[in-house]
Formats: sequence, C-alpha cells, structure tokens
Amino acid sequence: MNRFASNVLLRTLPAMLAGSLLLAGCSSGGSGDTGTKEAGEDGSGGLKPVQLSWYYPATAGVPADLKTIEDAVNQITKAKINATVKLNAVSSGDYNQKMNTSVASGEEFDILWTSNWNFDYVQNQSKGAFIALDELIDRYAPEVKKSMPDFVWEATKIDGKIYGVPNYQTVTNREGFVLQKRYLDKYNFDPAQLKKIEDIEPLLAKLKENEKDVIPFMLDRKGKFGNMLRTYNLENVINGIAVINLNNPDKIVNMYDTPEYKAYLDLMRSWYNKGYINEDAATLKNGNDYTKVGKTAVSYHNVLKPGGEQEAKVSSGGLDHVYAPLTEVYTGTNTIITTMQAISRTSKNPERAMMFINLVNTDKELFNLLSFGIEGKHYTKNADGTIKINKDAGYAAADWVFGNVFNGIPIEGKAPDIFEQTKKENESAKPSPIMGFKFKADPVAAEVANINAVVDEFGPGLNTGIVDPSKLGEFQEKLKKAGMDKVVAEAQKQLDEWKKTKK
Repeated sequence: MNRFASNVLLRTLPAMLAGSLLLAGCSSGGSGDTGTKEAGEDGSGGLKPVQLSWYYPATAGVPADLKTIEDAVNQITKAKINATVKLNAVSSGDYNQKMNTSVASGEEFDILWTSNWNFDYVQNQSKGAFIALDELIDRYAPEVKKSMPDFVWEATKIDGKIYGVPNYQTVTNREGFVLQKRYLDKYNFDPAQLKKIEDIEPLLAKLKENEKDVIPFMLDRKGKFGNMLRTYNLENVINGIAVINLNNPDKIVNMYDTPEYKAYLDLMRSWYNKGYINEDAATLKNGNDYTKVGKTAVSYHNVLKPGGEQEAKVSSGGLDHVYAPLTEVYTGTNTIITTMQAISRTSKNPERAMMFINLVNTDKELFNLLSFGIEGKHYTKNADGTIKINKDAGYAAADWVFGNVFNGIPIEGKAPDIFEQTKKENESAKPSPIMGFKFKADPVAAEVANINAVVDEFGPGLNTGIVDPSKLGEFQEKLKKAGMDKVVAEAQKQLDEWKKTKK
C-alpha cells in the first residue's frame, strides 16, 4: 500500500466506523428506503461495495491523466462510503449531445452535471431525467444543505421539489471583457475606458494589424449574445429562445426579434469583415481549444467573479489576464442554476450517489483532488497556502463543475480573502425582478425542439458574423413557423400565473 493510500485509510477509519453505526441506526422510510437495509447495507449493517458512474463536462478537454485522478478519488471514496466512482469527463462542446443520447437510451448511471446553459436543468427535469432529492439531501447531505443560503435552494426548486444540488460558487452575473494583459501593456490600452462593447475596437484593430498569431476576438459557434444579455439590458427566460427587457420585466419576448439582437449581429458582422473574429467560429465547438494555448486575445464572459483572472491565467497556459466589467453584479434564477449535480432516474444506488455528492462538497481533500489534481504532480503548494498549477502536467479542470468552491485551495495570485469577497457579492447582488421563475416546456415541447433546430441551423453563422444580417428575416420567419409565437405566449402565461402566487 502506498503512502497516499495508507494516510487515507488511517484518516478515514474513524469516519467509516461512525458512518456505519449512524446508518445502522437510521429509521426506514422516504425516498432512501431499501426495505430493511439502509442505503445499500450488507447484512451486517455495513455499506456493501458499489460502483457509481458520474458524467460531467471537461471545460479544458478530457484530461490525459484522468485515470490517475480516478484512482486517487476511489482511495478516498472506498474508505469513506465503500464506493468507487467512474469519472466520465466529456468535452464541454459535446456534453449536451452526449447526455441527451445517454438519457434517451436509458443508460444506467448515477450522477450527472446539469445547468441552465448546457444540458438544461428545467427541460430535462420535465422529461423525467432526474429524481427528486429532498429526502435524500435531508438524510445523507444535511451539511450540504446548511452550507448554502435558502435563496439558493429556492432557485433550484421545480414545483416545490429539489432536483439538483448546486455547486456553490459565485451565484452572480457580471458581464464584460476578458483581456490578455500583455497586449494591454504593449498597446498602452486602459481597460477603464471600456464603457460599452464598441469601445474595445481600437485594441482589436491593433491586434489584427500587429499580432498574427492570436485571434483578436474569439468566438465559437454559439456566439456571444447569450453572454451579453445584461449588457443589452435583457435577462434570459428560455435559454436561447426568449428574454425579458429589464425596462419592462413583465413582458416576455422572442430574443431574435429584438433591436438588441439586431445591433449585436451588425456589430459581429462588422468585426468579422475587419478580421477580428476567427474564420472557423461558426464550426468551432469549444473555444477553449484556442484559449488554452494563449491564442485568445480578447473574449467576453458573463461571470466576471472575484479571482477569475487567476483562473483565466491557468486555463491559458500561464498568461496574465484582466477583467473589464461592463455591468453591475446581478443575481437571478439563471445565475444560480448554472452548475449542479443531479441523480439519474436510472441510478441503482441513489442513496450512495447522494453520499458521494455530500462527500465532494464537504471533504476538502476530495474536492481539491478533483479540481486541481495531485500535489507535487499536477500542482505545487506555495508557502502562503496558495497553489501553482503545473503546466502540461496532464490534468486541468474547473472547480465549479464539482462542488462547493469555498472548500478549494486558492490559486496563487488570488486575494487571500477571495472567498469572503465572493460570498459578499452573493449576498449583495441586485436581484432579478423574476427571481425564482422557471419556464416549463412540457406544453410546447415539440415547438421548443423545432425552434432549437432552427436556431442550430441559422445561429452559428449569424451569431459569429460570418453570415450577413440580411438573413435575419429568413431566420425569424422559420422561427415563426417552428412555433415561436406559441412558445412565447405559453411562457407569458406561466409568468403571469407565477406572479399571482407572489402577491
């Protein structure tokens, strides 16, 4: 047995014994019932061994050293909850399609990551992809429940029930530019002068003229309108379909039939014609392919969180970045349900799956192993308690994919009080006027599917500036034929009914 395994066993033996005694003494009843045996007990009151399967997106691509991490994770989980876990990391650009296929086929697995922007939480709950978690959380994850404010849990509820455990991090939205610092210094460009999107153009022109090995403004096939909604004073209601204008939050509108969308298309077309946007934008699934090798000079993001510049540095191979926010800090349902863990309806071990989710959110060693890898191999710990990610060590991941980031080790360069800053932002952000509202697509599921197909046909070309905005009329007409008016009307009906419950 190696030193890592020995340390894990010695450290976790008391927890094993306590956990076995606790489970043996639990009463039966509720969603965690397994007859006379609790949570997969063997006949002696201990936990029988199980294999769990977990799907989640890999934002920097599937790591080469994933198997090493999986083995180390399983040393911890085997000792603490007598379970091993198969880490099914899927490239972010492929995640939605992969999970749609897995769910539709009835594949047996246990845990899956979900959000409002990739493998949609509300839509897939309505399809029956997830099980309700309330009783499982109360029984097997009370620490996790206490670790987040009530408003966070409220935002996850669908018809009064919880179907996803948030990966607690920043629950705010703040939009703006992500800029490589070396080019700001080289061209003496002050990001404080950025007040609107167009103000970045002088820098983009310099980059196009002088920097042949970088992309001035990087886009993938989704474009950036979805990351600029608050910049345009809009808020998402149905992902990729409908929005509200915050000047009139009682009215839901087709996002592709707004003057803001037309203005965005005109701007992107202009930038594409000037050579600021990568030519493969309409077919590029994952912009991280460029970012991780330092080729993205300027991008735009909707979560400019405290300390995010250091994460950008890590994900770009060590290049310094600067944030230039254009909006205030804001919070709403769609800023909270951005990253969550759900339990699949096909899981044979939902109790153990919840135990694992609890462990990831409460065991700092496990969380940091998943987030940063193995100390000495994938990262180095500094004297001040921060860590330096070892470039090209074979493992890179995003901590917000896994669990509560406040259990993480700060990356070097982040402020010592980074977690306090983030929590303060969470609690002081301006709230959405429709906080808690979630659109349920069931009554218009066929229309939503048809609309998404039309968006997938026209969106990549238009949203990246490659296709002339003159095509917008044809796009809007096809959306209308696909059922856009019916979907917007249904969403408006649901919003009106929801508002009555808030009086």
